[in-house]
Amino acid sequence: MKMIIDTDPGVDDAMAILFAALHPGIELLGLTTVFGNVTIEQATRNALRLVERAGLDIPVAEGAGKPLELPPFEPAHIVHGPEGFGHLPAETPARAALSETAPEFLVRMARAHKGELVLCPIGPITNVAEAIRLDPEFATNVDRIVVMGGTLDAPGNVSAVAEANTWHDPHALDVVLASGAKVVMVGLDVTMQVLLKAPDFDRLAAAHPEHGSFLKAMSHFYLEFYHSKGEVGCGLHDPMAVIACLEPELFTLEETPLACVLEGPEIGRMVRAPDSGRTPALVCMDCDPTVMAERFFAPFEAAGAPA
Repeated sequence: MKMIIDTDPGVDDAMAILFAALHPGIELLGLTTVFGNVTIEQATRNALRLVERAGLDIPVAEGAGKPLELPPFEPAHIVHGPEGFGHLPAETPARAALSETAPEFLVRMARAHKGELVLCPIGPITNVAEAIRLDPEFATNVDRIVVMGGTLDAPGNVSAVAEANTWHDPHALDVVLASGAKVVMVGLDVTMQVLLKAPDFDRLAAAHPEHGSFLKAMSHFYLEFYHSKGEVGCGLHDPMAVIACLEPELFTLEETPLACVLEGPEIGRMVRAPDSGRTPALVCMDCDPTVMAERFFAPFEAAGAPA
């Protein structure tokens, strides 16, 4: 599967990207970066370091530093740490990002791999909206867009009704939902069903000493945040979006057109929009938490196993 991950790394972004890098069924064609968990400069730096850590010879393209219409946001340092990777300090990458912007790169790659490219945005979806505005054929050139974000029936995590990625740029999300693209939404309805605890990160470290130990080191800060909110573990947010790219049949899916609330106290809320005339999206509503966790561990354990 040819894939590009649009990302704001971020602890769970790092989990998703290293999962994708190790998975034998994924051909990762590049990363694009966006504001959100961190600043755009931090996002690009962290993405470049993840590419280097994974030993991948793929490009990173820098994208939006703020939403389409809303004012800029402060990054979520309280969740992901001051540099995005928990307590870990910043590391300077050896390589630089492309001179091409993220939307330009996305448009070019969607044309080059028409009908084959799976796009997986796991941060605010600003870059994807910009790509749609840049090329009206982008929405049909991609095979599908598997979005980590939103919630339909579960509570929000930045307001009572909104998830962080949709809340950070609801206008961009509405552009994507109205574009005619095939959209799969992986939101809090399912991602908070799968909670990783400290022993799970111990398992990752034992299975794959290089990547697993790296993720375990950054998990301490992340788990502390979730514990402060009364959760027993951290949601498997971004990795589940990558899993949904590969195996959507693992989820109970609801097919419905969607819209996003663009103003007022419920800004960022995802709503069913049956009379909108929009292309229906597939929304992941349920899953088997044990199966999902095992799918996440599998490539780390396979790659870290002795030959």
